[in-house]
Amino acid sequence: MKRNNETVEGPGGLVYTARLPLSSATLNYPTDLIRGHCTKIRSPWRALPAGKITGIVLAVLRCDQRPGDLAGGNGIHRTTVSRWVHEVVGLLAARAPRLDRALKKITRTGGGIVLLDGSLIRTRRRTGDANRKNYSGKSTCHGLPLIALTDDRGRLLRVSAARPGRTSEITACRHNHLTAHLRATGLGVIADLGFIGLDDNDDPDADPAVITGYKTARSRPLAPARNCRTPCWPQSAPRLSTASPT
Repeated sequence: MKRNNETVEGPGGLVYTARLPLSSATLNYPTDLIRGHCTKIRSPWRALPAGKITGIVLAVLRCDQRPGDLAGGNGIHRTTVSRWVHEVVGLLAARAPRLDRALKKITRTGGGIVLLDGSLIRTRRRTGDANRKNYSGKSTCHGLPLIALTDDRGRLLRVSAARPGRTSEITACRHNHLTAHLRATGLGVIADLGFIGLDDNDDPDADPAVITGYKTARSRPLAPARNCRTPCWPQSAPRLSTASPT
């Protein structure tokens, strides 16, 4: 039996088609950015049209397809696909709003609070010295943490830059000076228990910039005022009836 050691970019590779569940708006927006970028740098020629470049880049970002596999199926080199991916990521990142501008926009529209949450985007295990710093002990996997800000209706305002997996959510927020921007705009943020300790203001009379829940322990239960399952009103106080009148 003859062993085939040719790469996927060679003519003997198997080519297949796949479908990406993306909307037309998601496809058209990066395509327009690529066309505008090519016009700006005076590069009218590319190996593939802008629409196909966008499809290849989204296949890498959305489905984690290997650049070498996509290169072999489209008759281009693997480094070309990697260069296109970095180019589109840079174009999209340049359109992201700054943190202070995103918070000022909420203030102008009359908003008073924003929502904060973090997520870990899983990645492959890297080799060498870069392996350990991308390992998240909290999630026990390799990945890159992202911090997202939304308004009170859940509409996305800003996503932070990706950091090594060992970076905690509080460290990422402190690196972006989140609390300083919140106090400058007079906004408050509601977050989960993972952000306890982020608001390190020493002034006891100042309003908290970060509002979180309270942690409990088996030997130290929560007080009734801090427990959301316990009603805070007296037992003798009348409650409002939600039943419709007959």
